[in-house]
Amino acid sequence: MADPRIEKLADLLVNYSVAVKPGDKAVIQGSTTGEPLMKAIYQKVLQAGGNPIFLPSIPGEAELMFRYGNEAQLKHVPEPQKLVMSTYDCRFYVLAEDNTKELSSVEPSKMVMRAQARTELMKIMMKRSAAGELRWVLAPYPTNAFAQDAEMSLTEYEDFVYGACMPDPNDPIGYWRKVAAWQTKIVKWLKGKKQVRVKGKDTDLRLSIEGRVFESCDGQKNMPDGEVFTGPVEDSIEGKVSFSYPAIYQGREVEGVRLWFEKGRVVKATADKNEAFLVKTLDTDAGSRNVGEFAIGTNEGIKKFTREILFDEKIGGTIHMAFGAGYPETGSKNESAIHWDMVCDLRDGGEIWVDDILLYKNGKFVIKF
Repeated sequence: MADPRIEKLADLLVNYSVAVKPGDKAVIQGSTTGEPLMKAIYQKVLQAGGNPIFLPSIPGEAELMFRYGNEAQLKHVPEPQKLVMSTYDCRFYVLAEDNTKELSSVEPSKMVMRAQARTELMKIMMKRSAAGELRWVLAPYPTNAFAQDAEMSLTEYEDFVYGACMPDPNDPIGYWRKVAAWQTKIVKWLKGKKQVRVKGKDTDLRLSIEGRVFESCDGQKNMPDGEVFTGPVEDSIEGKVSFSYPAIYQGREVEGVRLWFEKGRVVKATADKNEAFLVKTLDTDAGSRNVGEFAIGTNEGIKKFTREILFDEKIGGTIHMAFGAGYPETGSKNESAIHWDMVCDLRDGGEIWVDDILLYKNGKFVIKF
């Protein structure tokens, strides 16, 4: 028997997050492991008058590419992917892994090569999104693999996922509209500000946000959501940061990440586990040692680290920074083949100062919005 929450989540994604209109061309991507949610999205797009197409992957596909693909094949970007990213109105991506560790033994240089080849796709997506030409959302489907990473049973993880996406199951759209109204007040307060300082355990960062725009994330690109973010001035970050949780990228888990910045770039990077992978990935291209995104997580309903960044970057009481590509709508000029989010917990003594005004302490806003 199908879980009725799947259809409810699909309705939220189609009619709120992306707001499909009659005639919209919509692509549905993700692993076939998430078939129940993908089919529900397909149905809801049809009912909204859109024209949906599936562009799925199958479990094990990436492993086969990295194991048997030669250099030319690793660099190849299929024309249908380019066409969809360049011309479609809506994109749904369902996160549904059956093995989150399948790429753990892949040579990092192969991952870097494949990511570099997809730089153009990243640019197209970000530019069209910033211009309002492409509406997209990333959403989860609960699987045993994700549940195991989160150290939960599948039933517990399903409750966690649907609870994070639809805290008010009777009116999920109304809930996210309230979040949007609250976060808009935060964004308005930040408008025109110039300097940010973040202080925490083994963390002391200074960065400029002068001329940059903060965006409110309220369920229209990620589900679940809950953050405000910007793209810091590219050469402005100075100081050091120690990330509280493992940083996960392409199935690799990097623990104990510590970074030092000068003039906006990472000049030193260490880790307790998988340090070589961290350094190799930060050397992907000219923009990968710069920060494309600085964000404050606001979702108080997500309290537990789950090893899935879609949830972890939204944890209320944390900040996160993404290395690599920035979002043009924030004013970010940083371009890269990567976008790697790392999370820092500020709930134990952390502070955020903006233009010498205390905004945030111990994971809470001290200014009431």
